[in-house]
Amino acid sequence: MALIRVCLLVVALVPAIVGRLSAAAIEVDLELVLAVDVSRSIDEDEARLQRDGYLRALRDPRVARAIQNGPLRRIALAYVEWAGAHYQRIIVDWTLIKDLATAHAFADRLERAPRIAENWTSISAAIDFCVSMFGNNIYEGTRRVIDVSGDGSNNRGRPILAARDDAVTKGITINGLPIVNDRPSPFGFPAEKDLDKYYEQNVIGGPGALMIVATSFDTFAQAVLTKLIKEIAADPVDHNRDATRQTIN
Repeated sequence: MALIRVCLLVVALVPAIVGRLSAAAIEVDLELVLAVDVSRSIDEDEARLQRDGYLRALRDPRVARAIQNGPLRRIALAYVEWAGAHYQRIIVDWTLIKDLATAHAFADRLERAPRIAENWTSISAAIDFCVSMFGNNIYEGTRRVIDVSGDGSNNRGRPILAARDDAVTKGITINGLPIVNDRPSPFGFPAEKDLDKYYEQNVIGGPGALMIVATSFDTFAQAVLTKLIKEIAADPVDHNRDATRQTIN
């Protein structure tokens, strides 16, 4: 009888033990969401250059080297496209990136995904959506970062400062890649002036925040590469430094 009771106890404990093991987080140097603007202010040529910029950066050996130089030698990466307050779409979900092969595999999945444009620009809704993603993955990062790129200011959804500040209070850093150019939108509206200042004052924030300014869609690829390497190589201890910015011409 004693043996039977022991066996029954073991059987009862197995699901709990397995549950704990499956729920254990995978530690990474960085949890990073790439949040990319696909509003209709971006025409088809610009959209292609934007997507190609991310593909080229992810396939660049320097990004893989930056990952492998980290203490844990791996990061978790996700790619989201967003537009108005009710449009956020996960294009490539959380993926462990640890070398050039896994970075290429991520880029391949991104390349195959269709791009869908939507109306309006809600950076605030994009930030809120990305914040929720950190609580629904299997990773535990030393740093958590949302990387917002776009060519316009917030014109839908809740106030951008409220979304930014809520994310920062949760220990999440928001970096920015504003695309500053003179091309009018497909609807004939002029390009926004001082978008870099808008991002600096309203979008980026949190420990070690940074902003890389692309002065055109043609320089976007270099801007993405520069930003990715800086994000991956950031010192997790130096969280008190001021936000930094760099312009890619």
